[in-house]
Amino acid sequence: MSKTRRLFGTDGIRGKANSEPMTAGTALRLGQAAGLLFTRGAHRHKVAIGKDTRLSGYMIEPALTAGFIGAGMDVTLLGPLPTPAVAMLTRSLRADLGVMISASHNPFEDNGIKLFGPDGAKLSDEMELEIEALMASDFGERLAEPHALGRASRLDDAAGRYIEAAKASFPRGLRLDGLRIVLDCANGAAYKVAPTVLWELGATVIAVGTAPDGFNINKGCGSTEPDYLCARVAEHGAHLGIALDGDADRLILADENGEIVDGDQILALIASTWHRAGQLRGGGVVATVMSNLGLERHLASMGLTLHRTKVGDRYVAEHMRAIGINVGGEQSGHVILSDFATTGDGLLAALQVLTVLVQRNRPASEVLQVFRRLPQRLKNVRFTGASPLMASSVQAAIRAAETRLGGAGRVLIRESGTEPLVRVMAEGEDADLVASVVDTLCEVIAEATRAETAKVDRTSAETVS
Repeated sequence: MSKTRRLFGTDGIRGKANSEPMTAGTALRLGQAAGLLFTRGAHRHKVAIGKDTRLSGYMIEPALTAGFIGAGMDVTLLGPLPTPAVAMLTRSLRADLGVMISASHNPFEDNGIKLFGPDGAKLSDEMELEIEALMASDFGERLAEPHALGRASRLDDAAGRYIEAAKASFPRGLRLDGLRIVLDCANGAAYKVAPTVLWELGATVIAVGTAPDGFNINKGCGSTEPDYLCARVAEHGAHLGIALDGDADRLILADENGEIVDGDQILALIASTWHRAGQLRGGGVVATVMSNLGLERHLASMGLTLHRTKVGDRYVAEHMRAIGINVGGEQSGHVILSDFATTGDGLLAALQVLTVLVQRNRPASEVLQVFRRLPQRLKNVRFTGASPLMASSVQAAIRAAETRLGGAGRVLIRESGTEPLVRVMAEGEDADLVASVVDTLCEVIAEATRAETAKVDRTSAETVS
């Protein structure tokens, strides 16, 4: 079996809708293969399928449904729901598999497929490799006989079940009365459930990004467009702004002054609060290589450890389970609270923050700036063809950058798992030096990309001639 995944990236399968791999044909075959792999035992097997609000969901959902039915699985359709709701309902329904159709924070033109095991956790790299291998094989004779085909049904109260589960994570006896909250749902999967939860807990909710039309998911709103959230907080004089992404598994906050609060500060607040209350397990927090050094130093000051993984919330979740930690996440806003959920959940994380705001009765600007961030800069360089990272000029530039920062900072360069981008990050005590290091690295990487493109063009021209 190949050790390199061809279809799956850091968060499932993702691509432009109606182009490979996000076609109805590939979705059909994925449903067949995953259905066969997760058919274990003599019981009636079940898969739960949710989606966000993209137009292409109408194409991917029935194709997956047909594939699973052909593998002999019953299909429960959940409709538009957040990714963490699908994970929760997979366990609640005792399904053998869960599927979320979403490209998260990407524009509507893209879509994706995320798979969850019966425990509500995202599949491991090894299981994704097994699915890919089966998809590439001839498994036709293993599909269900006519009498053993699955059935499809819709779960009418799916949203209500998640709403109740989310509210149950908020302490009994507390209310959000008197809090004015701007909630940006990114015209995505949480457009109904998230405002309902906050409203039922007593908040005055100014809900925006709640009119999906199939095309406007993440468009000018949501966690990747925080300026929109900040403007609405100022407009309405809100106490807090909450922005979710398209599938609501991550969030970004804005305090009453319109200052952005990222996932690192949210992790620090929740970990600190839980640690003082004796609720934090495992003596630390799991985050990724992208998290700020300031978070690591803050946790260390309390005798806690920051465990780092590679980028991807499923790697964070896997490491949390492995070492018995119940708080983890990413700087981008994925926050995993394993006491309540198996994957990142923007709404549940927001409720934990709101718990602290109510208990302390202090402005968000005072509560949410938990530690001093070290200057950090992140830029992306787009490339075509082969990765530019192995070029000798790039490797030399990385070594030079590390020397410039010395022991007071670090450099992190990696390829995106979902797009043809090289992400260049540096952090340290000196903001100007950090900016210079990142700009220089990006210039070298861009030049290496241009050189590789020119080389390919010359080779193609010589072949034609």
